[in-house]
Amino acid sequence: MNITVLGAGAWGTALAKLLRESGNEVTVWGHDPAHLADVRASGRNERYLPGVKLPDGLRYADELADAVQGAGVIVVAVPSRAFRQTVTALADFRGLAVSVTKGIEHDSGLSMCGVLRACAPRAKVAALSGPTLALEVARGIPTASVAASSDTGAAHLTQTLFHRPAFRVYSSADPLGVELGGALKNVVAIAAGVGDGLGFGDNAKAALVTRAVAEMRRLGVACGAQAETFAGLSGLGDLTVTCFSKLSRNRGFGEQLGRGGALLELLSASRHVVEGHPTARSAWQLARKHDVSTPIIEQVHAMLYEGKDVKAAVRDLTSRDSKAED
Repeated sequence: MNITVLGAGAWGTALAKLLRESGNEVTVWGHDPAHLADVRASGRNERYLPGVKLPDGLRYADELADAVQGAGVIVVAVPSRAFRQTVTALADFRGLAVSVTKGIEHDSGLSMCGVLRACAPRAKVAALSGPTLALEVARGIPTASVAASSDTGAAHLTQTLFHRPAFRVYSSADPLGVELGGALKNVVAIAAGVGDGLGFGDNAKAALVTRAVAEMRRLGVACGAQAETFAGLSGLGDLTVTCFSKLSRNRGFGEQLGRGGALLELLSASRHVVEGHPTARSAWQLARKHDVSTPIIEQVHAMLYEGKDVKAAVRDLTSRDSKAED
């Protein structure tokens, strides 16, 4: 299969490695030609996947038009803020387009597959998501994910392309739920990191994760997703790893906030994209649109966009009136 991966960051490179090891012809495109040249010359992406040797035969394209030319499958692994601009190049694409980006477009409230369907109307569209830390996937550590599409054939093809002994892929017919789970968990991970920075323990984090599942499910169902999806790999699974792992950039970002780091300085200093930051704004907007109670998202939004002190946000979250568990 002739596959193009758009995005030369950690996740795009890890998936390109996996797809190449399965015997596919794989081309990688990145927005930074100098970085791409370094990866091409060294056979490694040390900026994002330190210590990982990439397989022989990977091809690299500096121009987006050249990268997508002749591809039967395109994997989109660019940050959510650049997603629409990138996939406008797929207007005439008729193959399978797989989004592996976890975000919500702010102005439209669309998932990344929603943006793909708008920009690439002739393509078959699917999402791949789950508890998939890029460095672990690149190192061949056992991982499970889920391929989702409203098109059964697209979900099956995505599952077949990515499935390997160390990368088990399940399928789902609920792409919206899968994508919302993958996006919203990044917002919660920032809250989990704030707790780490403030010195909270495992009790607090377990409570946060459990209540976050209810909050994510509530918002997802209001948007049209299936409730049970949020108990699966792209919901509870991804939420768990992102809130607990030291490799989680969103949790790490929140931890620095909890320790008193300045928001703008942390964002500018980060080598990796912190998707929970733009998603907090999009999720807050989506919850207001559907009139859904999302107290965790609300407090993260207040910390990131309203200048609220992290301790005040925690206090306001924990001092809410008691209620029945849902």
